[in-house]
Parts: sequence; structure tokens; C-alpha cells
Amino acid sequence: MDLLAPDGTEYRVDLVDDVLSPRNPLLAERLEGRRTVAFVSPNVDRLYGDRLRTYLGTYMDASDWSLTVLPTGEHNKTLASAEWVCEVAKRSGLDRNGVLLGMGGGVLADVVGFSASVYARGVRHARINTTLVGQVDVGVGVKTGVNSLGSKNMLGTYHPPHASLCDQGLLASLPERELRCGLAEIAKLAMVLDLELFTTLERCPDVFLRDGAPGQLETHVMRTAMRLMMEQLCPNLREHDLARLVDFGHTFSPVIETAGGHRLKHGEAVAVDMALSCLIARHLGLLRADECERALDLIRRSGLPLYDPGTCTPELMADAVRAARQRRGGRLNLVVPSALGAGAFVESPEDVPERLLTAALAELETAEAANGPRELAR
Repeated sequence: MDLLAPDGTEYRVDLVDDVLSPRNPLLAERLEGRRTVAFVSPNVDRLYGDRLRTYLGTYMDASDWSLTVLPTGEHNKTLASAEWVCEVAKRSGLDRNGVLLGMGGGVLADVVGFSASVYARGVRHARINTTLVGQVDVGVGVKTGVNSLGSKNMLGTYHPPHASLCDQGLLASLPERELRCGLAEIAKLAMVLDLELFTTLERCPDVFLRDGAPGQLETHVMRTAMRLMMEQLCPNLREHDLARLVDFGHTFSPVIETAGGHRLKHGEAVAVDMALSCLIARHLGLLRADECERALDLIRRSGLPLYDPGTCTPELMADAVRAARQRRGGRLNLVVPSALGAGAFVESPEDVPERLLTAALAELETAEAANGPRELAR
């Protein structure tokens, strides 16, 4: 899939099979023989590190590449980690013509992408996205970032990848919890952009969780989600317009994540945010009650939470409203479904008073309790 933004920015995202097979030259073609400093997460190193080393060694001289394990997790998504990536690149002799390659999930892609954007005032970077969140969200965008000053992604840049490769076969090694987090990002797009995708998820909420190799359904869902993200990003790649439908699920979730010490993963926090936003839309008369219930039911059936008792307080959610307004140039721009497959914006914080938040949160607490005890899988 190619993206050409109105500002002239062009980049490509490839959905590819067997990306690490020495018989598949695509990654090597994207690296163009340039000096490559690669980073992988610890899990990726355990699962695929030897295959990546073999691949790079097949196509490049030993002196032209290196591979380093980068600790991940939200607590490592920091400016210090980015500085360490730059230090490794410098020690490896990377110049302005080289490439930083990241193979892992969203955290690794963000840190390596941010490092590439500031190292020597900007070098190429390439991504091999190994998680479902990475393939449908981070991997198709141009944003990079690290957590700082008590806020998620407080420091960041817009730095399009030179290559972004998505291999569905890599998803087979993911734990169920990670796959469900990716489903949250797909459901986000379906609820406010695409009724057909929503009904597909309703029919098969365990897509990507089924045994066996990815089939036509998985490929259809993946391609649809990637296309929707790219269509939304293309006209507004650097967010000159701060009202974006793809921000559905991303108004309350930053506070849910940070206030909870990242006990919930990003996709789980997004699911709670979506549930709360749906109820706000219903209370405001923007979303029919039956459609709201269908949206909540999809979240439930996807194995995602509707509510988090540790962070879903009226006070913290009111803080999230204030923080979103600050991030979005003085407007709340809360994305809510106006119908299944269509979205709208609640622009004013005054439209989401604390009493409304209190009522919606109480409903979510009741709905989550009806599901019974829920343990977070590892």
C-alpha cells in the first residue's frame, strides 16, 4: 500500500509473507545495501533473532550491519532509551546514509523511529512490525514518540518510515492478550468508520485468535484496517487538523494507562475509552441505545475490558478531558460513534460535565461486573 500525502510525503507499507526467509529479498531491497543498525525487543530476539541475523548476513557484509536487543515495555519508552539507541548507532559508525531497523511491537517502533528522527538530524528507519497493534496502527503511521514528564508520548516527531513490513505469520507467536489489544485498535476503526468491518468483527470476534495460519478472513480484516488508517492519515499526516476520527479511544486511555502504572496494556485502555465514549454518545443523544449496546457487546466478546476500577473515577476522567483539550488546541474533539460505522466530534468540554462522566462510569462498572471476575492474561 502506497501513501502520498498532499504535502508530498510518500511512504509504503507492505503486507508480506515470510519476511525473514532468505528467499524473500523484500527487506534487503528496502534496506538498499545501506549500513544497518538493527534493534529487536527481547521476545523478538528469542523468537526471531537468529533468523534476522541469518537474513542480514545473507544479503550484507558482516561489517555493514549490527543487531542489538532493546528493552521494551512502556516503562522503557523513554528519552534515555532513545539516547541509548543513538549511542549504539554512533558506536556502530552509522552515518547520514544509514538505516535504523526496528523489529518488534509499537514501543520499539516508537523509540527507534524517534531516535532515527533526531540522530544526525534525521536518518532513514525501517520497521518489521511483529504485533497486531503494530501492523494495523503504529506500522502504518508516521508518528514517533517517547513518554516523558508524566505523559504518554509527550515527546515525539513525524518521521515516515523508509519501509514498514507486516508479516501476519509473525502474529502466531503472540500471546492472546497482545492479539486482543490489536483487536481493540481494529474495533476502533470499525466503530467510527466502517459498518462492514464492524459486522465482520461481530460475526467473528475471535479473528486472529483462531488456530492455524492466517486465512482470507484475517487478511481481509488486516487490509481493511490498514486501508482505513492510511485513508484517514493521508490528508492530515502531520495533524494540522487536530480533529481526527482515528483518535477514537484515545481521549481517556492515556490517563487510564499512566495513572494505572501501565497495568493495562494500550489496547485494553483503548477498549475502556471506547466503552466510555459510546455511553457518553448515548447520554448526549448522538448514538442509539441499541447501537451502543452492540458496540459494548463487541468489546466484551473480544475479551477486552469495559471498565478499570483503579482509574475509572470521575476525577481522573475529568483530568483526561482537560489534558485532551490542552493537546488538541483548546478543543476537546472527543470522538464518539454517531452510528455504527460513523463518527462525530464532541468539541466542548462543557458537553462532558463530571456528572455525565459519573453516570457513564457507574453504568460501565455495572456492565463489567456482569461479566464476572476478569484476570489479565500475561
